[in-house]
Amino acid sequence: MLLDNCVSSMGVEWVDKLKFSSNHKNIELWLIQVEEMKDLLLTETSFPTYDYFDLRQALEGIRQKGSHIPQEDLFDLYTALKVMHKIIMMLDDRGDKNIEIRKIAEHLETDISLLRRIDQIIDDKGDIKDHASEELFGIRKKLRSLQRNNDSIIKDSLKLAISKGWTSPDTEPAIRNGRMVIPLAASHKRRIQGFMHGESATGQTVFVEPAQLFEINNEIKELEAAEKRAIIKILTEIADLLRPDIEYLKNAFVQLGLIDFIISKARLAIDLHAIKPDLQARPKVDWHGARHPLLYLSHRAQNKMVVPLDISLSDYRRILIISGPNAGGKSVSLKTVGLIQYMLQCGLLIPVKSTSIAGIFRHFFIDIGDEQSIENDLSTYSSHLLNMKYFLQKADGKTIFLIDEFGSGTEPNLGGAIAEAILEELNNKKCFGVITTHFANLKLLPSPDNGMANAAMLFNTKELEPLYQLKIGRPGSSFTVEIAKKIGFPERVLKKIESKADRKQLDFEEQLQQLDVEKKELDQKKKHVDLSDDLLSETIEKYQSLYARLQSEKNTILHEAEAKAAKILDSSNKLIEQTIKEIKENQADKSKTLKARRILEEEKRKLEKEHFDKSKSSKKPIVNIHQRAADELKEHTKPKVKKEVKIELKKGQNVIVKGQKRAGILKEIKGKKAVVIFDNISMSIDLKNLEGISKTRARDMDRKVTSNYSKIATELHDKAANFQLKLDLRGERVEDAIHKVQHFIDEAILLRIYEVQILHGKGTGALRQVIREYLSGIPEVANYQDEHVERGGHGITIATLSY
Repeated sequence: MLLDNCVSSMGVEWVDKLKFSSNHKNIELWLIQVEEMKDLLLTETSFPTYDYFDLRQALEGIRQKGSHIPQEDLFDLYTALKVMHKIIMMLDDRGDKNIEIRKIAEHLETDISLLRRIDQIIDDKGDIKDHASEELFGIRKKLRSLQRNNDSIIKDSLKLAISKGWTSPDTEPAIRNGRMVIPLAASHKRRIQGFMHGESATGQTVFVEPAQLFEINNEIKELEAAEKRAIIKILTEIADLLRPDIEYLKNAFVQLGLIDFIISKARLAIDLHAIKPDLQARPKVDWHGARHPLLYLSHRAQNKMVVPLDISLSDYRRILIISGPNAGGKSVSLKTVGLIQYMLQCGLLIPVKSTSIAGIFRHFFIDIGDEQSIENDLSTYSSHLLNMKYFLQKADGKTIFLIDEFGSGTEPNLGGAIAEAILEELNNKKCFGVITTHFANLKLLPSPDNGMANAAMLFNTKELEPLYQLKIGRPGSSFTVEIAKKIGFPERVLKKIESKADRKQLDFEEQLQQLDVEKKELDQKKKHVDLSDDLLSETIEKYQSLYARLQSEKNTILHEAEAKAAKILDSSNKLIEQTIKEIKENQADKSKTLKARRILEEEKRKLEKEHFDKSKSSKKPIVNIHQRAADELKEHTKPKVKKEVKIELKKGQNVIVKGQKRAGILKEIKGKKAVVIFDNISMSIDLKNLEGISKTRARDMDRKVTSNYSKIATELHDKAANFQLKLDLRGERVEDAIHKVQHFIDEAILLRIYEVQILHGKGTGALRQVIREYLSGIPEVANYQDEHVERGGHGITIATLSY
C-alpha cells in the first residue's frame, strides 16, 4: 500500500528501506513527520504531491566537462526544481507549523538564479525557446522564412498538378526522406521536373520533389543541423552551471524522495483514520479502539463495521491469555496487536483512538500459523517447539511475543503441560505477550500479582453468535457445543457430545459469562450507592458540626441569660413582695388586686424594654419571674387551672414513638402491640412506647422532616451551581492529584455532568498517565481524549461521562 502511494522511484527506495526500530528517538521523529504531513495534506489541498522526478542519474551524466544534459532531462529537472521551490514557499507561509517537515525541506532549497536561467531556456512544453540564445533565434528566423517559401512552391505545384489531372483533386502534400513532395499518378511522373523519392506499394503513385525546392530543402536541412548544434551548446552551458552543485542537487532529490515516502505514509494514515499515540520509551500497550488495518479496509469496502479492540499490557499485567470460541476473533485480536505494534515501530501512524498510549519493544517474537516443512522433515508441532526454544533463549523484559493456539498440535495433556511450563518461564523473564488458547490449565495460571491476566472473546449465548469483543479479566468459553448446534449438527450427535463431555464444565463456562455481565451491572449500581452514601455522610458530618456549634452558642446564651435573670430577680423581688403585701392588707379586694396587677404588668413592660430588646435569650428568665409572681397570686385570686388531657390511643389516631420526632397513624391494635404507618411503611410497636398527639402537632413534625429533605435538595442544587467543569492539577503531587480527581469525578457523576476537563500539564506525562489509568477503571467514563492542540493538547484530558 505504501508503494502504491508513492509517485516516484525515490519514494519507492525509502519504502524498501523501511524497517523495524526500537530506538525511541527515531520512532518519535518518524511519527511526528507523518503526523505533520497528514495535517498538511488535510489542510493544504494545493500542496504539490506530483512531478517528483528522479534526476540523479542525469546529473551523474554531466560530471564530465563538455558534456550536456539531454533536453528531456532538463525539462524534468526544471519541473522538479519548481516543485521543490513550491514546497519551500508553502511551508514558509505556514509559520511555525510542520517543524520536522521544514527541516527536510531545507535540503530542497536551490539557487533561484538557476531556476530562472532554466526558465529562460525551456517552455512549459519542454521545448527550447527561440530566445534561449541569439544564434538560435537567427537560425530559427531564417528557417521559418525558407519553410514559408517551400510551402508556397509546394502549394502552387500541387494546384497545377490537380488542374492538369496529373493527380486526384483530394491529394495533399507528403513528406518523404524528410522532404516535401507531391504525389503524382505514375503515368504523369515526368510532367513535373524534379526528383522522385519513391513510389507507393502498388506502384500507381510516385512522390516527386519539384526541382525549384531542391536547393531550398538542402538549405533547410543545413539550418536544422545548425539548430541542433545551437541547442546542444545551450544545454552544455546549463550543464556547466549545474556541475558544481551536482552533489547538493542529488541530495535534494534524495530528500524529495523522503517527502514522497512521508506523503505515502500520511495517505495511508488518512485512509486508516490512524493517529500518533502518546509514545513512551518503555514496553507498554494501552490502546483504545484499536482496529486491524487490513480488516478495517476490507470491511469498509463491504459497508461492514469492525469491532474495536481495547487492550492493555503494563508492568503489572504483562501477559494476556485470550480464550473463547473458534471464529470468535481470538487470532484477529492477537494479529491486531502484532500488526499495529510493528507498524508503530516502523514509524507509521496506527488506527487507535487518540487517548491511547504506546510503548516500544526491543524484540518481537511471533509464532502464528503452520510452519510444516517437508524438506526439513518438520511437523507442525516440531516447528512450534523450535520457535519456543528460540523464544526462551532470546526473550527478556523488553520482548513482546505473540503465540496463536498455544499448546495445540499434539496430545492435549502433554501439549497443555508444555505450554504451561513455557509460559511460566517467559513470565519469569518479565516478557510481555499475547497468546490464544483453549487449554483450561493456561486459563488457571493468572493471579492478581503474577503479571498474567485472562481475557475472553465475548459470545452471544442467545443468538449463538460471537460478538468479537475482548473482555479482560476473565477466561472465555469455547462454546463448542453451541457452535455445533448453530451450524446444524444432528440432535443425536449433539446429545452424545454432551453425554461424553463434562457437562459441569460446560455449565460453569456459560454461567461465568453470565456472572460477568451481572457483575458489571452490580458494580455500576454499587457506584451510585457509594456516591449517595458519601453525600449522606458528608451531610451528617455538616449537621453534627452545626449542631455542636449551636449547642455551644446555646450554652453561652443561657449563661448570659441566667446572669441577667439574676439581676432582674433581685430588682423584682421587692416589687413582688410589696404587691403581695398590698393584696393581703386589702384582703384580696378586687379593685386593689387589679391595681396591683396593673403595677406589676407595667413593671414587666419596663423590664422587657430594658432587657428583652438587648437579648432574645432573656425572655425566658423574665417569663419565669412573672410565673413566680402568678404562683404567689394564685392563693389569693384562685384562678382556674386547666389539666392536660391524655389522648386515648385508638385506630386512626396520630401517634409518635416516645422520644422520636416522626409522626405516624395508628392503623390497628393487637393486644399489647399496635400497627403504625410511617411514610407508607407499616411497623409493629409496643403500645407502651406510643404516645397520642394532636393533628396540629403531627403536621408540625411532618413539616420539619420535609424541611430536612428540602435542605438536602438545596445542597445538591448549590453543589451543581458551584461545580467547576475544569479541575486544575498543575503542581500537584500524584497522590494528592488522584484524590482530587476521585472527588471531582464522583461529584460530576452525582450531579449528572456529561463532560469535564482535567488540566494536568504536559511535563513528563507521568501525571497524565496515572489519571487516565484511573479514568479507564470507572464505568461511567465513556471515553477520554486530549484537548484540541490549539487549546492545550496533551496537557488537558477531556472525560466524557455516560449514564
